[in-house]
Amino acid sequence: MKTRTRTEIRTEAAALWQIAWPVLIGQLATVGMGVADVGMTGHLSAVELAAVSLGASLWTIVLVTVMGIMMVVNSLISHEIGANTLQRVPHLMRQSLWMGFGIGMLACLLLNASTLIFSHLQLDAGVHEKAARFVHVISIGLPAFGMYRALYGYTTSLNQTKPVMLIALGGLLFNILINWLLIYGHAGLPQLGATGCAVATGIGLWLMLGAMIFWIHKSDVYRATFPFQRREAPYWAEIRAMLKLGLPIGVTYFAEVSAFCAVGLLVARFGVVPVSANQIALNFSSLVFMVPMSIGIALTTRVGQTLGEGDVQRARFVSWVGVSIALLFAVISASLITLSRDLIAAAYTSDAEVQQLTSELLLFAAIFQLSDAAQVTTSCAIRGYKITRTPMLIHLMAFYGFALPIGCALGLAPEWLPWRPANPMAAQGFWTGLVLGLTVAGVLLLAYLHRISSHRIRMAANSGKIAG
Repeated sequence: MKTRTRTEIRTEAAALWQIAWPVLIGQLATVGMGVADVGMTGHLSAVELAAVSLGASLWTIVLVTVMGIMMVVNSLISHEIGANTLQRVPHLMRQSLWMGFGIGMLACLLLNASTLIFSHLQLDAGVHEKAARFVHVISIGLPAFGMYRALYGYTTSLNQTKPVMLIALGGLLFNILINWLLIYGHAGLPQLGATGCAVATGIGLWLMLGAMIFWIHKSDVYRATFPFQRREAPYWAEIRAMLKLGLPIGVTYFAEVSAFCAVGLLVARFGVVPVSANQIALNFSSLVFMVPMSIGIALTTRVGQTLGEGDVQRARFVSWVGVSIALLFAVISASLITLSRDLIAAAYTSDAEVQQLTSELLLFAAIFQLSDAAQVTTSCAIRGYKITRTPMLIHLMAFYGFALPIGCALGLAPEWLPWRPANPMAAQGFWTGLVLGLTVAGVLLLAYLHRISSHRIRMAANSGKIAG
């Protein structure tokens, strides 16, 4: 296998970053909606913050699972673009929109039903009621989100990431404005607190879908693959084929995000302070995570396009350049979080107890930066190979075989365990488990990416497509 020059590495890094940076801004803006929700309710009251924290735990699990399923669009379309089979794209997109709508509707029903879990968490009655109402209202945005993510995968696969950035920024500004009006009751509107966040996000997702459709209609870039030239009924064979690849991605995302969100639900028994601090630390960690996540999305596109062209050696090279960039960023982010964690906590809340615990949890977030960056970028690169089942199994084992069991043992310290801490470690114990789970996932996925990329090169060499 030939050695790559520094110029080639810089060129590929620049190509990845050209796709990734608008995606990053768009992702930051999307996550920024959650940051605004938590930050703005945190300055209203601890009860409103706790309600948003619990409601957002369920909302995030469902939202990210839908996002994961719909990421199959990026993998499929990028392969078609790389292979220059553009005539296939409009049909695939019409079917992916049907799939996104159906998944969004199903997710809406499941999210509303999931509020039953609040009855088993020994919550304060006021927090319970506000959290359930938050979930019921925000769920109206899920069908729009499913279709939006289909179009998101389409436009990023065409290397058109500017609309993703601008539409998400518009959604963030809308969210902040409506939050300000409805959380605090400005301009003569009722003070809705946590429910005001849900109204802003639910409506905002529908507006983002409309903006994306409008952009695709107006831009000439999409003419060769325009998906709205005619109507088309759902073609179940095509949708099943997409789900076969997409569902494992959704389960992968579910495994990770549900582990983090389950921690938020489990620490609820320790009171308002731990649940609020946990949500703030998780919220900020999610914000930082968007950088390696955006690099990963760019990797799926670049690896898929390169494999569509039939260049397996370059696909391996692209994969490792992307992973290396993400790991370099992780070193920087870990250092910055460690040094500024007190300031971060103070920016979210004025409650001294919540600030102190948040600062402690952010130290755990700093520790897992490397493993988190490794696991997300490697799994995205592997998806570029149209492989989704093995990463799913690795994530399930890492989070449900390591992170949550160890976290529960340390955080809850049940008496029946033969080994346990003298006192429950509460949130700190759960975050210790998360660090271990992310480390397991990162190491195994790095090894699997090396294995699958090397295997593809050997197969191509044996078939005579490349020099041995």
